[in-house]
Amino acid sequence: MSDESALLTTEEMSRADRLTIEAGTDGATLMARAGLAVASEIRRRYPPGRAAVLCGPGNNGGDGFVVARHLARAGWRVRLGLLGRAEDLRGEARHHAERWTGAIEPATPAIVDGASVVVDAVFGAGLSRPFDGPAQQALRAASAAGAALIAIDVPSGVAGDTGADLGATQAALTVTFFRKKPGHLLLPGRALCGELVVRDIGIAPGVLRTLQPSCFENTPSLWRHALPVASADGNKFGRGHALVYGGGTTTGAARMAARAAARAGAGLTSLVVPAQAWAVYAGALTSIMVRALHGDADLAVILADPRITAMLIGPGAGTGADTRAHALAMLATRRPVLLDADAITVFAADPARLFAAIAGPCVLTPHEGEFARLFRLDGDKLARARQAAALSGAVVVLKGSDTVVASPDGRAAINANAPPTLATAGSGDVLGGLILGLLAQGTAAFEAACAGVWLHGAAAALSGPGLLAEDLPDLVPVVLRG
Repeated sequence: MSDESALLTTEEMSRADRLTIEAGTDGATLMARAGLAVASEIRRRYPPGRAAVLCGPGNNGGDGFVVARHLARAGWRVRLGLLGRAEDLRGEARHHAERWTGAIEPATPAIVDGASVVVDAVFGAGLSRPFDGPAQQALRAASAAGAALIAIDVPSGVAGDTGADLGATQAALTVTFFRKKPGHLLLPGRALCGELVVRDIGIAPGVLRTLQPSCFENTPSLWRHALPVASADGNKFGRGHALVYGGGTTTGAARMAARAAARAGAGLTSLVVPAQAWAVYAGALTSIMVRALHGDADLAVILADPRITAMLIGPGAGTGADTRAHALAMLATRRPVLLDADAITVFAADPARLFAAIAGPCVLTPHEGEFARLFRLDGDKLARARQAAALSGAVVVLKGSDTVVASPDGRAAINANAPPTLATAGSGDVLGGLILGLLAQGTAAFEAACAGVWLHGAAAALSGPGLLAEDLPDLVPVVLRG
């Protein structure tokens, strides 16, 4: 897995600090580097002026004392507010508080009066209770007055492991250290962070080998190595045969999925459709083969073809018994199968039947509504996706602006490149097709899902405003070239 894309939980980040200290770098030095990094990012963006630094009673507050010291040295007029008493500070935080030569005032709304920049050093990513009281009121007052809020690690009130909002105030800039945390990418935390900067404070990348993180940001470094490479002496079947089931009435969804599979590189893409809809599909497609189904026996014959390397059912399939039967027939081949939309919904009354049928590589791509029909799970988005993958035995793509891809083996990736223009009819069908195209070429299910999700977002970003889902497949080759 990619070191660059690793995300660390709050507990893993604490272990990274401890391992670095055990290797010879003392905690006061790490805190000094963190505070200097934050001060440097502030000075890079804002001219000297009036700043207020709100410090909490822990290490986040210790970072704040360092920031205050560096800003004051650089000519800023700094007021520092502390939540609690200076004599109660411990360890590295006390060490750096004692080096601050200015006044220490209570962390109340009065401290931010007239400040153009306010540093939120109250609580870090480990906060698990609601954030309220005078320090929160001070941050809210600063925001209302138009001050730029600079958060250290996370905005106080954002849960670092889940992105939950426990009373946070919107930051203009968040500076964190070594690696991002899940809460930096999961909503609403991602939005509350504003601009996010990750700074190096001297924690060796080799620490990751000890921590062995299992959660990652979905970037190409995570899955690029797994993408198929076409060979000079290959043929279309060597690049995989992707099969899409198309419904009899809602035909656009399956057509877009099939085109996306082809654009993702599948050497051959076929649609199997009810005989009465064959003319509609065939008249709208050229490079996609369309085959008519006159009954279940026809599908059995088609699935017996060993050259079919991956299958997709769900987009526009309908929620009748046929969809359920066709999905089970596909799963029985033990070849890669992607179930989306209607093919998920048809198992809502009996999820166990679906889970028992998953014996080969399988990807489920539900949005939140479809997820709730199939899985009765509580918790944050990352935890629910992981539980669903373990329960079903499939790679689960829980879609949204912060899509989570979870594998039954515990790996997970959080996507952050999807623009809001993807909230348009049919975009999920295209996503299913992209993943299908990669599965058909032999890409493992987790990597195929991650790559498909990222390519989907990158293609949408390339399009810009006015995006239609049918535009996406033709943008994928441009993204792949990039």
